[in-house]
Amino acid sequence: MRAMGGLWRWRHNPLRRATDLVEAWLALTSLLLILLVAPVIGTLVGGLAQDTLQRSVRDQIRTRHLVTATVVRKLSRSPLDTDPETSSAHDLRSRVIADWTAPDGSFHHGPTLVEGKSADPGDRFAMWTDAHGAVVARPLDPATATTHAVLAGIGAALLTSGAVEAARRLLVWRMVRRRYARWDQEWERAGPDWGRTGAGS
Repeated sequence: MRAMGGLWRWRHNPLRRATDLVEAWLALTSLLLILLVAPVIGTLVGGLAQDTLQRSVRDQIRTRHLVTATVVRKLSRSPLDTDPETSSAHDLRSRVIADWTAPDGSFHHGPTLVEGKSADPGDRFAMWTDAHGAVVARPLDPATATTHAVLAGIGAALLTSGAVEAARRLLVWRMVRRRYARWDQEWERAGPDWGRTGAGS
């Protein structure tokens, strides 16, 4: 609104400089870019992210398998965990040695994480592996993927708006610097006794 008001105010004003009109047009153009182009870019980026993430979700669901493992023994706490009083997300998991059979029929034995602090020998728990039995993370949830895509779109729109506003401010700053430089040149040309010419002093 300020940009439109600036254009209207400078339309027939005799004090108007060329840079004033350029600055008002620049503000209006920036406003239109932020209101029209930034949402389009955000929508495009969000759509591309959604397609990519949903494809990744389908691939992960296809290649990751839920298998049942059996606890052989519990592993001691990591030497890096020096403060037993601190509680964090990793406290909800226990490191164990477990046995499991991969989807391809191969037998595996090794360290893994099990949910919960109590993991006694013989306890069974579910874990995710690839087709050959290597431990992998849980597949990405479709709803989580959609959330990430929406956040990517919003981020792209905000970055576009920020870039447009930064470019506008940079251009205005350069115009103001140029204007001040011209004023300095005019003052130098006028000389130190500006305003006293013909006064007989």
